[in-house]
Amino acid sequence: MGKLLVYLKDYKKESVLGPLFKLLEASFELIVPLVMAAIIDHGVADGDKPYIMKMCLVLVLLAVIGLTCSITAQYFAAKAAVGFSTGLRHALFEHIQKLSFSEMDTVGTSTLITRMTSDINQTQNGVNLVLRLFLRSPFIVFGAMIMAFTIDVKAALVFVVTIPLLSIVVFGIMLVSIPLYKKVQSALDKVLGITRENLTGSRVIRAFNKENDEITNFNESNDALTKIQLYVGKISALMNPLTYVIINGAVVVLVWTGAIRVNSGYITQGEVVALVNYMSQILVELIKLANLIININKSIACGNRIQAIFELQPSITDNAMTPVAEKKAEHSGEVPEVVFSHVGLTYAGAGEESLTDIDFTVKKGETIGIIGGTGSGKSSVVNLIPRFYDATKGSVQIEGKDVREYSLEELREKIGMVLQKAVLFKGTIRENMLWGNENATDEDIMQALEVAQAKEFVDKKEGGLDFEIEQGGKNLSGGQRQRMTIARAVVKKPDILILDDSASALDFATDAKLRMAIRDMENKATVFIVSQRAASIMYADKIIVLDDGQIVGMGTHEELLKQCEVYQEIYYSQFKKTEDEDSVK
Repeated sequence: MGKLLVYLKDYKKESVLGPLFKLLEASFELIVPLVMAAIIDHGVADGDKPYIMKMCLVLVLLAVIGLTCSITAQYFAAKAAVGFSTGLRHALFEHIQKLSFSEMDTVGTSTLITRMTSDINQTQNGVNLVLRLFLRSPFIVFGAMIMAFTIDVKAALVFVVTIPLLSIVVFGIMLVSIPLYKKVQSALDKVLGITRENLTGSRVIRAFNKENDEITNFNESNDALTKIQLYVGKISALMNPLTYVIINGAVVVLVWTGAIRVNSGYITQGEVVALVNYMSQILVELIKLANLIININKSIACGNRIQAIFELQPSITDNAMTPVAEKKAEHSGEVPEVVFSHVGLTYAGAGEESLTDIDFTVKKGETIGIIGGTGSGKSSVVNLIPRFYDATKGSVQIEGKDVREYSLEELREKIGMVLQKAVLFKGTIRENMLWGNENATDEDIMQALEVAQAKEFVDKKEGGLDFEIEQGGKNLSGGQRQRMTIARAVVKKPDILILDDSASALDFATDAKLRMAIRDMENKATVFIVSQRAASIMYADKIIVLDDGQIVGMGTHEELLKQCEVYQEIYYSQFKKTEDEDSVK
């Protein structure tokens, strides 16, 4: 948590002036019991009404000055706290953007959302309360005790006993509640994760009639969160009754002692009232301090969770490894576009390799088809090219250079990738296309839409390129969303175009037109097509067949039909055998 305070550096003035004005307010508040004592001992005792009126005006003046100082302190504290949380949120979001897919997979989306919202709001409240009360409450507690000693030493000894007892109660409860609040936040993470899964997967849940199961699962997690919140709430709730018992007991002793001292002539009745007022001030401030400590505990727990994200370093960084020997192509003296050299991949936390000994070479301009069953490692292979993940064995090279020698910006400028899930952002079609190439003209965008077979439906939309897409592309069909994401990658005019099962929602005719248009593009990109459809990759220059993370076949469609059983199984599950194919087999 302490490391996060660096985001207060631009608010040094506010961080000093806020507590300072609170101390000024506290100073005026400590004078009030003395004025009350003077009114009782001189004004009331002597029947001096003008004196009483004068002292009442002094009380009003002290109240106005105290209110002004309080409002000023609140302004500076709020400005510093909001500025702190704004800077922290910007820095955290920037840091999250640098994390690789491995860290995202490990931490989880729901956890990161909690850190960005609830945890930062809690730390903001903590900073605000600390600036306003952290100095004020102890100042009044000890100030009231000192003022009591100036009135009467023997009566003030009650304060010496009371304050340590209250401190034991306050700090004891604090030490017990800190670890419990951490458990509360972890349980909240779990509830948020389940909520997110249910909202994003609501259609799947309904399709499989799992609503009741998910409700039960949510209720169990929510009940666990409620149970631990109630438990820590009960402990925290002990704070007020225990402090009131101690304070009220102290007031009884103080009044009893004061009565004896008044009867003996050592102090006046007004001074006894002042002592009781000081004890009441201590009560109020210690309750504030107790609540402050509880909030500080929450803020520290949240701050530590935020700091844990900052300490999570991305496993993929620019130029992460020392230069390795370039692997040049031996044929024709040309450098191949992409080379996988005995590549292995083990995901973080996994016990076994997801990819094993992946080895192949791709020439510039070739179209490569990658096919295999679900979980065979198709997406894992293409994710290594733009370094969404790093190979744990072997190397991936582009144009004869290891991908880890490129800066991430330079590497990803060469690559246009369409992921399995079509993601569009709220905005116009033009704005979504400019994500691929911010310098693209309308003509470039229309060409990309034409290649992606999206121009036809875009022309029919009201406003054309100015048609407003809703968040996630909710006002488009699945096929339209996929074609839009393909167009966004094409408008970039990349050297390498990767289509990761991105045409699954397209009919066969549109899919065929798309592949033909990509093949005829002017920049002659090297294309990787990942698919479970044999029709989508059968005309590729080279087809790679994966099974359980290993290459079990490589070649053209005709070669694989003769030699690769896995490919045969996939192909014939989608197409009927002809008599010629039966005779060949």
